[in-house]
Formats: sequence, structure tokens, C-alpha cells
Amino acid sequence: MLVLTSVVLVAALAAAGVGLTVPVDLPPDDPLDSVDPLVRLAVVAGVVALAQLARLRFRVASGVVNVTWGEAALVIGLYLAPAGWLPVAALVGAGLGWGLLSLFPDRRSVVEVVHIAASLAAAVALATAVVSAFGDPLGARMTPALTGALVLGSLTYLTVTAWLAALTMSLRHRLPMGQLLLRALRGKLPMFVGNVLVGLAVVTILEHDLRWLLLLPPVWWLLQQMYGQRLRADDERRTWRAFAEATGAFNQLDERGVATAGVSGALAVFGAERVELDVTRGDGRSRRYSAGAGGPVVEQELATPPTASTGSSTSGGDNSGQVLTRPLEVGAAPVGELRVRFPRSMVPGDRDRDVLSAFADALAAALHDAATHQALAIMAAQSSYEAVHDPLTKLVNRAAMLSKGDLALHRLAHDHPVALLLLDINNFKEVNDTLGHAAGDELLQVTARRLEELRGDGEVLGRLGGDEFALLITSLPATPAPPVALPLPVPTELNVFGEWPVSMPYPLRRAQEIVAELAAPTEVAGVRMSVEASVGVVVAGAGTADMTELLRRADIAMYQAKAGGGSVASYDSSQDAASTDQLALLAELREALASDDQLMLALQPAVDLATGAPTGVEALIRWRHPRRGRLGPADFVRTVEGSELLAPFTRYVVDKALAVAADWARHGLDVPISINLSARSLLDPRLPAEVGESLRRHQVPAHRLVLEITETVVMSELGVIDEVLSELRGMGIQLAVDDFGTGFSSLTFLTRVPVDELKVDRSFVMAMADSPEAAAIVRSTVGLGRELGLRVVAEGVETADQRAALAELGCTAAQGYHFFRPMPSDKIVTVLRTQLDSAQQARIFPLRADGAS
Repeated sequence: MLVLTSVVLVAALAAAGVGLTVPVDLPPDDPLDSVDPLVRLAVVAGVVALAQLARLRFRVASGVVNVTWGEAALVIGLYLAPAGWLPVAALVGAGLGWGLLSLFPDRRSVVEVVHIAASLAAAVALATAVVSAFGDPLGARMTPALTGALVLGSLTYLTVTAWLAALTMSLRHRLPMGQLLLRALRGKLPMFVGNVLVGLAVVTILEHDLRWLLLLPPVWWLLQQMYGQRLRADDERRTWRAFAEATGAFNQLDERGVATAGVSGALAVFGAERVELDVTRGDGRSRRYSAGAGGPVVEQELATPPTASTGSSTSGGDNSGQVLTRPLEVGAAPVGELRVRFPRSMVPGDRDRDVLSAFADALAAALHDAATHQALAIMAAQSSYEAVHDPLTKLVNRAAMLSKGDLALHRLAHDHPVALLLLDINNFKEVNDTLGHAAGDELLQVTARRLEELRGDGEVLGRLGGDEFALLITSLPATPAPPVALPLPVPTELNVFGEWPVSMPYPLRRAQEIVAELAAPTEVAGVRMSVEASVGVVVAGAGTADMTELLRRADIAMYQAKAGGGSVASYDSSQDAASTDQLALLAELREALASDDQLMLALQPAVDLATGAPTGVEALIRWRHPRRGRLGPADFVRTVEGSELLAPFTRYVVDKALAVAADWARHGLDVPISINLSARSLLDPRLPAEVGESLRRHQVPAHRLVLEITETVVMSELGVIDEVLSELRGMGIQLAVDDFGTGFSSLTFLTRVPVDELKVDRSFVMAMADSPEAAAIVRSTVGLGRELGLRVVAEGVETADQRAALAELGCTAAQGYHFFRPMPSDKIVTVLRTQLDSAQQARIFPLRADGAS
């Protein structure tokens, strides 16, 4: 700035000196011929000074552009004095005018006053040179040519002053000069027209009759008010436009983004020289965000929190601009403090304070929201972390181990070998009993740290619970290492169980390394001890078993190690007959689902105890196995539930049952059909859509399908179960609770899941004759169903005494061998028709199982 001031001052002084040396030829008819030249020069300087004092201002970025009557003074001065004298008159008059202004409202420094006076004198010098090139207006009569020359000179003055103002603000605030110049010209241009017209009017009056000058003050005052109003309106629009853009940028969810937008927005809204924002965090720490005009936002951690303010305040001094300070609060909670420093030439008014108040409130709310979002994000992250990690050892827990392990397995090729090591600390209970549970926890933490140090890249380590840990190894060496523990045969392909014994030596070596590392002495609760562990090892193809099955096999191997007295044992399938049979059974079931003559439905009606009419039919699955013979649900359903065949098996049963229901519907029988739904099926979000598609395909109304679920399963807190049940209910499908009364929260269950039917478990029916407790359960279940408007069906009725006892207890429906044994689908239509006809004739059907198939 000093360099620019020096350059402009030298140029102004040079122009003034040159102008004074130019010979002056006064016109013969000059009306001021008798006036002393110094007086003439003083009059012009006075006109320039008055033009500066009657200034208007508007904000551009972080500076202020002044709009004066300089063009009018230029036109008048060119008429009153020789063109060469005007740079001197402008330098003196501008210096006098801005010197007076700096004493009161502006408080500018001497350097700034000199800079302004020199800039105006330089602009006048260029303008007079332009005018003199076309004519000499000194005491001359106004002609169109001379008027055009004066207008052109005024345009030169406007352009030069605007350019110098933009250059000054660009250097001071490090802002693009082009935008500043355009903004300055837009603000000055409307007043420029009035300036030139007033100047020409004064010259015309001086030519004809000075009395007309008495009319000039009111006209000038009106123009001044009009220009001032226009500039204020423009400034108001600019301020609120900048306010809207700035507060719109607050729509962020992190503190840094909101604070940066707040500082940048305050600079733009208030045209501030500097903005500081102190943000107070919930933990008591504070961070400062600050920026100057045109500069980047700088962050700084504060060693001590800033002193809290109780309200808006203003501060400042002679050598710096005024500072408006506003505390940021949401309710009674402090958020921070905002400080806006205005340029020395700008005095903040009540409007600035009002805008600052609204801006600060919006910024405080945005910072508070960002802090709340950050706190919630931290809580969510902590909750997510705790959901999948063991709180004691910080290892992944059992659920996460299963999930991460299954995900890792799914990413590998079907026959890619993986190993699972299951570790159990020997004699852990004795540590708890002898040294206390705190010592046991410390031992678990030591074990977890050592296992974490031994975990390789890509391996999954977790604590399953108690003193059990698991390690999943997904990258086994292509070439097996020499066996170090158990010599094993080396086959050339996967065996029937999907195992890969050829890679077994490496997992065994890892297991023994773990055992050796854990055996290193450590101190727990002041007692030096050595940790002994048993490790079960299983190796299988990634696509042949899920984590649950791998853990089951590793658990068998671990107990083999304990039983054998060793520390490490590999899974031996010959000692796990269940796995062989289950794998074979699943393969055979896959074939049965592809055929149409093995899996059959056995249908058992439930009857009304008063009329004998059928109230529903339960569909039970049977397997006519070509080798094993006739299998009931207990022989294969549990195996299916633990496999990937559950979904196709469920679709198969639903489709078969609805086909039968559609057939008896064609015979005019409106009887619902019930299907037992597996627990795991409720975890499949595709189930409702698949059931709905089957209902549409067989054209069976949804209300004629009853899905039986168990209360112990539905009491799970998993959200997917609620969603599946809600969607099924929304389709119109009825829900029944099978084995009601055997769960842990029967009554709570009924308040959580809307159902249509309760089925009393057969264990209570069979025991109610001899057990008052069982009879009480049946009686309360019947009463509960009556109060809730639910159907109650007793299961497993095998004798007439049980039927009579149920009727006496108020039960209205039952099923069991006493009425009908499960029968094939080709007989059900005849039985249902007979039952309905008998009920319509008001005859009680002989409820006997004799002859029933």
C-alpha cells in the first residue's frame, strides 16, 4: 500500500507542477477576469472539498467505496479555472475534505488521506487532459461539442477513481481486482449521471443568472437522498443475499465444515476485515477458526477456553477497526463466540448488530447440530463396536466371529482350504475359584493379547465366550510344511467331508506355536503361572461348511485333545458319525426336492368339540426315502434347518400344501390349512414374497393359510423377524402359536406379536388328567384365548377322557389320534365333506380313530 500511495502521490505532484507551468490565456469575456488567481484557485479547491464532504458510501467486499460529487466539481472547476490549475485544486481540496472527515466519522490515518487526495488529483489530471484535447471550457459558452468533451472527461475521472479504489482494496484484502472494479462502477454509475447534470446546470447558471443558484440546494438535497436510498437498498439486498448463501452453507454435519462456512460467511456478509470463531466443545476444549479478508480459514486449538461473554459487545480503537462480539448459545448451553472486526473506515450500526445477532443464532444452531451429530456418530460407532466385540478382551465376539468368518469363506473358491483353531484354557475355573474373577479376567486379557500378537494378516481372531477363543486361517501354504505333531496321510483330493488333510500340518504347527506361546510364564494377580490350553483344529474347503459347522468340528477336536491328554488334536470325522450321516442326508434331500414322489404331505384335521365340524387341517411332511424307508419330521427337519436347503424346502412344503387346499376349495370346502414354519425361516426377508407368489399361483385366499410359529423363536429381538411377521400379517395370512405355554414369556409374546390361534402343547393335554398344574395351564390358555378373541386348539388328544376334560375346561377345538390320524391328501376331501355334512345335520360325528388312516 505504501508503494502504491507513493506512486500515486508522485504522479499527482508531477501533474500539479506541470499544470501550474502551462501558460494561461483567459478569454476576453471571462466573467471572473477581475478575480485574483489565488482566489479563483481557492474557490475551485473549496468546490472540490464540498464535493468530498457530501459523500455517500457503499460496501465492496471488506472495504468501502465512497461516491462523491467529484464529477460535478470537475465540470465546475474546468469552467472557473484553467485546466492546468485543477490538479493542484483537487489535491488541496480533496486533502482538506478528507482531512475533516478523518477527524470524526472515518478516523483515517494521514497516509490514507494523502492516498485519497493524490488518487483524486491524478484522476483530475487525466480528466482535464482529455477535456483539453477537445476544447477549453474556461469561461466558454456551453456548446454540444464542449458538453461532450466535459462528459468524456467526467467518464475518465469516474474510470480512474474506480480503478484506483479497486486496486487499493485488491492489494489490501488480497481479492480479485476485476470483481471489485465492476462492483465499484455499478455503485458509482447512477450517481455519475446526476453529477454531470448538476455540474452542467451550475455552469449554465453561472453563464446567465447567478440567482438561479438559490434553487440548486433543494435539487441537490433530493438527489443526495435518492442516491443514498438506492445505495442502502442495494447494500441491503447484497447483505441478505450473502446472509442466505452463508447460512445455507451451514447445512453440514461436521464442526469444521460449519465453522469454516461461518467464518467465510461472516467475511462476506459484513465485509469484515477479520473474523474469529471460538467453538466450545462438550468436553470443555475449545478451537478457534479465523480468517482475514481474502485469506484461508486457519484452525487453532486453544490452551484455555475463551472468557464467556454475556451479550453482544463492541470494541475497537484508533488504530484498528471496531469489533462486534456475539456469544453463541443454544438455550442455556454455550457453543462458542463470534468476533467480527470491521475495517477502520466502516462504523457498524444497529443494522449490523441485528444481522450479526441473526447470523450468530443460525451459526450456533448449526454448530450445536453438528456437535450433536458427532456425539451420536460416536455413540453409534461405540455401540456398533460393542455389538461385535468382547468388552473384556476387545476381540470380536462369537456373533461377529461367525459373521466375519462366513463372509471370508464366501469370498473364497469352493475348494479353497481354510483352517479353524478352537482354543480352550485348561483349569480356568480353578483360577476363578482360587484367585477370584478379577484374576480370571486378567488371565483372559493376557491370553487375548498373546493371541493377537500371533494373528496373521487376513486371519480372524475372536473370543467365543468363557475361556474359548477361535482363529480362522484363510491362507494356508500351497506346499504343506513337514508335520510337527501328528503324522497324517497325504491324500491328493478333497474327501467326502470337504476336508483338506494335505494342508493339516501347517495348522497343527500354528496350534502348537500358540500353545507354546501361551505356556510362557506370566503374572496374574501377583501369582506367577503358566497357561495351559487345548486346541482343536479342523481344515475344510471354504465352500463345504459354514462357520457354525467348522466350530462344531473344531469343538469335537478340542475335546479329543483334552480326552487324549495332549494339547492339540485335529478333527477326526470317524469319531463324528453325525457329520457323515447329515451330509449324506442333505445330499439325498436335495434329490428328493427335485423329484415329486418322495416328500409327501400327511394331513390331520382339527375338529370343533361341540359339532365335529373341521376347524382346520395341519399339513405334516413325511419322507418316503428309497433306502431309509418312511421318515418323520424328527428324522430330517433339524438337519434341514441347519443347512442351505431350508429355503427351497420351505417353498416346497408351502407349494404342496396350497395345492391341496386349492383342490378341496374346488370341492366347495372352505377350511384353512396350517403349516409349521421353521425358526430360521423367519430370518429370511424373502419369505413373504415367496409365500405370496404361491398363494397367487394356486388362487388360494391368504386368510385360508395359517403359519404355525413357536413363541420361543418369536421372542427374539431381531428386527428382521418383526418385519417378516408384519409383512405376512399384512398380506392377510393367519398366524398360530404352536406349543403355546412351553416358552419363557408366553404372555409377553402375545402382547408383542398379533396372532389368530393358540395351540396348547400336547404335553399339557396328556398330563392334565393327573396334574392340576397342567389342567390349570390349559384352563388359563382357553380363558386367555377367549378374552383376546383367539382360537384355541388342543394338540395330541388321544383318548375320550382327554376330549371330555378339554370340553369341560371350555376348549372348543382339538386335534389328535382320538379324532384322526394324519392321512394322505387323496382322502382328505372325503373326510372333510363327511364332517361338514354331519355338522350341518346337527349330528355329532363319532369321534373315534378306528378306521382312520
